[in-house]
Amino acid sequence: MSELSLQEKYSPASICFGCGPANPKGLHIRSHVRGNEVVATWHAEKHHEAFPGMLNGGIIGSLLDCHCNWTAAWHLMQQGGLEKPPCTVTADYAIKLLRPTPTDGPIELTAHVVESTPDRATIEGTLSAAGKPRATCRGTFVAVQPGHPAYHRW
Repeated sequence: MSELSLQEKYSPASICFGCGPANPKGLHIRSHVRGNEVVATWHAEKHHEAFPGMLNGGIIGSLLDCHCNWTAAWHLMQQGGLEKPPCTVTADYAIKLLRPTPTDGPIELTAHVVESTPDRATIEGTLSAAGKPRATCRGTFVAVQPGHPAYHRW
């Protein structure tokens, strides 16, 4: 996908390890809106592996956490009629590892909203590779207010 990602458009100076465009050592997740879902394609490198050919579980968690967080931010922006997404943080999330994730091809992320209020959204996400779901996530992401350390950090 060549168009700007949500991260590049709304938070180009972010240094977040998972999704910050400005972090030279980060994962550089590039999330895009497609209908009611937010999607991303990501490619692993050898230093992301737990053992040869298989993705590290912590990297899987980071990918799903950041991608689902951006899904929540996008949703809250749309829901509130805002010009830019609110800065959101992870309140909770759970990762279920379904099977090993190979690193020799693209890794697909999808996420969608399952519940929301004006300041938070519950998101379900899936990480897939080689045509199979490899991990799932369910998390709650909250828009922070002035005084929170993450407020306006994007």
